Amino acid sequence: MTEDFLTYQAQTTLHPLAMEVSKASGSFIYDQKGQPHLDFVAGVSACSVGHCHPKLVRAIQEQVASYMHVMVYGEYVQSAAVSYTKKLAGLLPAPLNCTYLVNSGTEAMEGAIKLARRVTGRTELIAAHHSYHGNTMGSLSLMGYEDRKTSFRPLIPDVRFIHFNAFIELDLITEKTAAVVLETIQGGAGFIMPNLGYLKAVKERCLSVGALLILDEIQPGFGRTGALFAFEHFDCIPDILVMGKGMAGGLPVGAFVSSKEYMDTLKDKPSLGHITTFGGNPVIASACKATLDILFEEDLIRQSLEKEAHFRKRLQHSKIKEIRGKGLMLAIILETPEQANSLVLHAAKKQLILFWLLFEKRAVRLSPPLTISIEEIDKGCDIILEILDAI
Repeated sequence: MTEDFLTYQAQTTLHPLAMEVSKASGSFIYDQKGQPHLDFVAGVSACSVGHCHPKLVRAIQEQVASYMHVMVYGEYVQSAAVSYTKKLAGLLPAPLNCTYLVNSGTEAMEGAIKLARRVTGRTELIAAHHSYHGNTMGSLSLMGYEDRKTSFRPLIPDVRFIHFNAFIELDLITEKTAAVVLETIQGGAGFIMPNLGYLKAVKERCLSVGALLILDEIQPGFGRTGALFAFEHFDCIPDILVMGKGMAGGLPVGAFVSSKEYMDTLKDKPSLGHITTFGGNPVIASACKATLDILFEEDLIRQSLEKEAHFRKRLQHSKIKEIRGKGLMLAIILETPEQANSLVLHAAKKQLILFWLLFEKRAVRLSPPLTISIEEIDKGCDIILEILDAI
């Protein structure tokens, strides 16, 4: 199977981890020998309520038994999508009351870019250095890391970059700017938190020049940081909210949310301003609704902060320079990239799943399912500390 995987399935790196998966449950992924691997990655923050949560599986099965795909997005009334978007609107602050469901985080970002240009009539986009918003051409254009873009140029025009947390650069946002696009917490850069007042200052600058603020919550969203969305920590409400990853508990999905007024601009001149065949798929929407219910019913959002505190208490080691992030969106920062690489690879041999970050090579990701237990955290931390002692 591994040989066929490397031969017939397109690869993204020269050396994939290539574990053969047989099943997954709770906080564990099982290999073909039936050995459990403790998951501290959660499909890169996607499996927010653990693997195969019974309520999530049941919701998917019930919807599949009724109907799956029936019509392209926005034409038929399908209860799963309607009930989900209505519930989401009730949980978000004004004016975020209208949701466009798509297939992935990067498609959601593409839709958000189009919406911002449509609403403002402007073209300039401002993003942050070391940002990551996806890999389709519009999202890639916003990536503040030239080494990953050069091979794919030309990209979309009129994109400028500022440094995250640099208040002094906010005057680069002008009357030419359609939107400023920021990750609420920078992911690939090393889980960089916004400084006190930074996001609020960006929003105020946008208001003063008529630009929109797009916040990318694809990774921190849906309870991972101790709030439903991370922007709630920072006294800043975006004009357009972009989401994905943990939204459906492990199924492919994304969405962008804005005001009904703004969203209506995609309906006409031209019509079909954004269109997708499978966005709003009822099976996926049922998974979204079940995931959202589980987050609140099991108090997982609040618990993520308690679990963060436990991680920070346990992971005390001379080789750990700092632990960045919030809730269960954490990154261990080691002394060197070599140490980070060794930790990930040695952990895999000890049946603990860790992973890297895109741009910060000294970082090791800790983004387990929000359902992880304190005992499971202790088990993984013991392995990490044992490896750090040895490398």
